[in-house]
Amino acid sequence: MNTGFTGRRLLIATQHRKEQVMAPCLTQALGVVCEVAEQLDTDQLGTFSGEKPRLDDPVSTLRKKCELALAHQPEFDLVVASEGSFGPHPSMFFVPANEEWVMLIDRAQGLEIRARQVSTDTNFSAKQVMSWSELQAFASAAQFPTHGLILRPSQSVYSPIFKGVNNEAALKQAFECLADSAQGMYVETDMRALFNPSRMAVIEQTTLQLIEKIQSTCPKCATPGFDLVEVKRGLPCAACGLPTASARSHIYGCQHCGYQEDRPTPLNKDYEDPRYCGFCNP
Repeated sequence: MNTGFTGRRLLIATQHRKEQVMAPCLTQALGVVCEVAEQLDTDQLGTFSGEKPRLDDPVSTLRKKCELALAHQPEFDLVVASEGSFGPHPSMFFVPANEEWVMLIDRAQGLEIRARQVSTDTNFSAKQVMSWSELQAFASAAQFPTHGLILRPSQSVYSPIFKGVNNEAALKQAFECLADSAQGMYVETDMRALFNPSRMAVIEQTTLQLIEKIQSTCPKCATPGFDLVEVKRGLPCAACGLPTASARSHIYGCQHCGYQEDRPTPLNKDYEDPRYCGFCNP
């Protein structure tokens, strides 16, 4: 499938080695030549540990990351990046989740294509600990040393801070430096991709979703990124026939020519179960 990417140079906007999982997928599927952005400081847009708060929503931040890379290396017109968020799962509130976005911007074709994945496969956690045994217990639960840790005096105090702690000697050194405090120390999982294989796997899954969207071309003009733009709700209840909040169909659209198609949902249902009906089951 020719989607206008074969042989083109693709800039991967990362300073945390995300190219390790992104580049092989993109190279094989799209035929691009992947290159990593040089000396790109993405931490200026926000850090997971909080010294630099992220001021914008994930998608806006991701767009800024792509534009920052293109401004830094203007010889490129094709860029891809990812942006992660961590917190409670949107529907399972007591379960931690990793929300990952991956975006491709193609200035030559005037395209912005995005993919999103929410995964519970994360070690995201943090705790104030008082002793070496408490720290060891946290580290074990956080899959240390394959997954890195960050230590500092407290959640609101950022100096001294030890990042990328991924071996016993470094953990012991950080503990001894912080152990004199009466309040103990604050330890959290390092969510940067190069120190977190679980997150790296989610980035790879989201990149594969992005590739699927890129390879979905407009039936009318063949532009890549023919994607879901609207969910039509109102699937009728099987018992009373009244519209429910469930999806009736999906609208797919083209960024380039504006063509749209009304398609059945993946479940391909004509009626909704009455338990999801606001009238039958208020």
